[in-house]
Amino acid sequence: MKIKAVVAVGQGGPEVLKLQDIELNWPAGDLDVLVELTAASLNPADIFFRQLGGYVVSGKPFVLGHDGAGVVREIGRLVTTVRVGERVCFCNGGIGDDLGTYAEAAVVPEWQLARIPAEVDDLTAAALPLVGITAWEAMYDRAQLALGEFVLIHAGAGGTGHMAVQLAVLRDAKVATTVSSEAKAKLVKELGAELAINYRQKDFVEAARNWSKGGVNVALDNVSAEVMQRTFQVMTPYGRIITLMGIPGDDRELTAYNMNLTIHSVMMLTPMWKKLDDRLSQQAEIVRKLLTFVAERKVKVRHAATFPLVQAGNAQSLLESGKAIGKVTLQIRS
Repeated sequence: MKIKAVVAVGQGGPEVLKLQDIELNWPAGDLDVLVELTAASLNPADIFFRQLGGYVVSGKPFVLGHDGAGVVREIGRLVTTVRVGERVCFCNGGIGDDLGTYAEAAVVPEWQLARIPAEVDDLTAAALPLVGITAWEAMYDRAQLALGEFVLIHAGAGGTGHMAVQLAVLRDAKVATTVSSEAKAKLVKELGAELAINYRQKDFVEAARNWSKGGVNVALDNVSAEVMQRTFQVMTPYGRIITLMGIPGDDRELTAYNMNLTIHSVMMLTPMWKKLDDRLSQQAEIVRKLLTFVAERKVKVRHAATFPLVQAGNAQSLLESGKAIGKVTLQIRS
């Protein structure tokens, strides 16, 4: 079937994103679902793939976007968990193989779909999956965050950061976060952070150590290798660091080694890339739990800006600028 989608026709800046008619493989497998998309969201990974190409070279049109929300229009003959007409969201595609969500429709395995509660709108549901999964895996699965621990979250007003702040607060942790403006500081405090450190004005190492009275138990690096190495100096002995940016070497003083720090990586696209269906099912279950939290107002999704599908390049430019506070989304259908 033919649909309209924003295709990356090459590698480079936002100008390589073009709205085109493409072929969507439907009917597909017996356990696949055709979702008519109403909304999608952007993530920093989209910019990475636009600039450098996908993880998978498939010969298919390269449609970016991992997060989507919409309505079930058709189902494979063995699908039992969703029905035609239900609202669903998911994280799937956008790495060069399965088509991403900058499109009018998507084909998604049923086990990756989460029903959207009536209390949650489509833009919010579309904005939730990738950042929610990442924050959950970081705070709960890797760090095993315990009640009352001190936590430092870098870039706390960003997509993943503002999710991680809230999940930490739900565990009654004491949260500090780095930000770059007063507006971002206001947001993270509204979400429950005790301390917002404007890293352009203060040394976050000194500020976090003073606040925690000697060091934090858990830290989330969402910025760079340099920031992560400086974060070693903030940690208590046997502290846990989770990085979304890859693992650099130790600092000159061998702080990570001498402090017995545990370092975890979170790269939540691995199950999609490596076709790990059991892990994809676990991630979908995380999304279902988070949707319940949103419906119960335990977790909020901060929206920075919404663009029509045809302006996906402008949406990426905003995300790339670092000025967005919260999630940047695409409205595909109203």
